[in-house]
Amino acid sequence: MDPRFVTQKIHSWLDYPVAISLIVMPFLLGLGTSNPFAMWLAVGTGVAALILTLLTDHETGLIRVLPYSFHLLVDGIVGLTFLAAPFLFGFSGLDAWYYWANGIAVVIVVGLHKPAMAAMAAAR
Repeated sequence: MDPRFVTQKIHSWLDYPVAISLIVMPFLLGLGTSNPFAMWLAVGTGVAALILTLLTDHETGLIRVLPYSFHLLVDGIVGLTFLAAPFLFGFSGLDAWYYWANGIAVVIVVGLHKPAMAAMAAAR
């Protein structure tokens, strides 16, 4: 049994709330106490994620010019970057935990992505 269950459709509907969360939560949580960059890395990533989602060729993309495979690649890079950010930029406390939690979540979602061919075969 294939444990990967995150389809392109599920992923596309998760993208907007995640992007908004990355923009809003740093302010609500008061990120940036260990390094001001902790706040702005999340906000900038949220803005970029929103733009990426709008431009991705999937169910919720508005201007579908970027392939979904590129979107997944960017998500994977973001997840790994978030996991490394506390070490690279000296984040500590809540700043570090925020990035570790988000990095783990992104890596898990990308890792549980069901390839399109597997989804098509399961639908038959």
